[in-house]
Amino acid sequence: MMKQLLFSILLFLSFVSTAQTVMNRDSLLRLMPAIKEDSAGVEFYINLGQQYEANEPELAKYYYRKAGTISEKINYEAGVVRYIFNYTFVLNLQARYDSGLLLNQQSVAIARTLNDPVLLGKALFNTGTSYRQLARYAEAAKFYEEGRKLFADNGDSFLSAQGYDILQLMYFNIEDYDKAIEYGQAAVKYLRTVDEPMWLGTALNNLGLSYIKKRKFNEAEQVYNETLKISKRIAHVEMESSAMLNMADVFLQKGEYEKLKPFYEKAVVLNKQLQSDDGLVISYRGMAIYYFFRKEFETAKAYALQSYTIADTNNLRMEKQQTMQTLSRIYFALHDMKSGYAYLRAADVLADSILSDKIRRNALDLEAKYQSQQKILRIQRLEDDKKIQQLTISRKNTLNYILIGSAASLLIISLLSYRNYRHKQKLQQQRINELETEKQLAATEAVLKGEEQERTRLAKDLHDGLGGMLSGIKYSFNTMKGNLILTPDNAQAFERSMDMLDSSIKEMRRVAHNMMPEALVKFGLDTALKDFCNDINASGALKVSYQSLNIEEVEFEQSTAITIYRIVQELINNTMKHAVAKNAIVQLSKTDDAITITVEDDGKGFDADILKAARGIGWTNILSRIEYLKGKLDVRSEAGKGTSVHIELNA
Repeated sequence: MMKQLLFSILLFLSFVSTAQTVMNRDSLLRLMPAIKEDSAGVEFYINLGQQYEANEPELAKYYYRKAGTISEKINYEAGVVRYIFNYTFVLNLQARYDSGLLLNQQSVAIARTLNDPVLLGKALFNTGTSYRQLARYAEAAKFYEEGRKLFADNGDSFLSAQGYDILQLMYFNIEDYDKAIEYGQAAVKYLRTVDEPMWLGTALNNLGLSYIKKRKFNEAEQVYNETLKISKRIAHVEMESSAMLNMADVFLQKGEYEKLKPFYEKAVVLNKQLQSDDGLVISYRGMAIYYFFRKEFETAKAYALQSYTIADTNNLRMEKQQTMQTLSRIYFALHDMKSGYAYLRAADVLADSILSDKIRRNALDLEAKYQSQQKILRIQRLEDDKKIQQLTISRKNTLNYILIGSAASLLIISLLSYRNYRHKQKLQQQRINELETEKQLAATEAVLKGEEQERTRLAKDLHDGLGGMLSGIKYSFNTMKGNLILTPDNAQAFERSMDMLDSSIKEMRRVAHNMMPEALVKFGLDTALKDFCNDINASGALKVSYQSLNIEEVEFEQSTAITIYRIVQELINNTMKHAVAKNAIVQLSKTDDAITITVEDDGKGFDADILKAARGIGWTNILSRIEYLKGKLDVRSEAGKGTSVHIELNA
């Protein structure tokens, strides 16, 4: 239930001129009618927006946009960067981190074209903080490191102190609390020496987060008391709200529940003023916890349901999960076991979903990291070139043309960002599909191999076992015949039995041969298919013509050869069962990059569309084997015109 302060995102405040900084809001408003559209006007609107950002964020955004519009009109690139700094600060206060990241990336691209290392360093730190808020710590570290080097080279101690505060939040997020405390104390130590109360309050508030994690509650209480004094002295609502919530968390961790109420009540009022949804979720949940420990369970339930409604409406998943856990405990205390278990199960499901999303996102980010980074760099370079070109053209044309060019630039940037987003989604879905296909193919391969192994075992058992027994019986009968005196009728019956025994031996050998053709193992696919077609011809059931082209040059793997043989075997069996055909053709050929299989007949034909809904074992086996070989299937048939099946495989 702790809350970080986000002021460290904003590193540009020292830009504003001293004369304007000391002026209050009323003085600035009186000057507004006389403000011109020049660089001084940009400074004026940025300074005016800063007077509202802590208490009226939407009004602050309005004035910042005014500064940005003027900067674009007069081609004041530094002003555009500073507009982005201020505007994204408010976006981050409102938890709109994705929007803030896009604008901060633009500020880096523009700052790289200017000869101002300090401005670029601040843009890099702001962008790193946007990545950190999105839990993309690897990208955040990259931008922080580049910005830190620029600040060190410039020798600006105040910027270094702000950097220490940002780094303490970075290490807090990755749960290295000792390192976070080290950087936080360094930031506070320097900021106590300068008159920068807002930055001191920010660093103190963030330092307290790590103290709580290390269970140093006395130290945490001290820094939050100091933060509250600073926030009230400078009338900074966001700082006061965060300090209230964090101070309440100190007492909650210490088990001093009776002290929670005034802090959470005040946080509710402040977060309503700030229109901060996540702050309200935490504040209402804190009130619910306070009344829970006072055993006023109905009041606790009312506050928890308020917290849940806001979290659910704004899709604040982590806060929603914590609030559902709180609701579960309250319902259990009310002896409403059904509702208690319902919220507990929902909280567990949401926690698993959050964890799964994080794992999946990390896996996909790692997989596509290099390509994504290269794409972002190319897009940034294109945006830089486009921006420079538009600024050059704007100096030579009228004001109306400047406005049209600016609108077109924003549209192009939006389209490029959207295209990049869609491409990332496509890559992620493509990888998921590939993994699913690989899984299906592996399962199919295992089934096919198991089937062929079983066929081979059965063929061997039939041939070597049952075949040997039948041959032994025939030999015994022939021996007995010479030693018996039979009547003519008995002799005739004996001969018929011998004929039936011969037929059984032949049928057994035919079945064993179909299960695993000996010719396929010894002489290869071409010979096995030729023997198979000859056997069909000999049976008289169907006249089959077999043709092969360039197959002698191909060395098939045994699994591939068996799979192709089974496909042809199943297709011919289907022809004999269903087609009422007299003739059929089997063709096997190889071209430069493909192996083709064609099976045609002159049967009665059928509507090929019915195959889309076919569920027969034979047809399903054909499709599985073709999919295993990564082949393409084309079936063409019409009533009375026969059927043609064409299969194409990669050579």
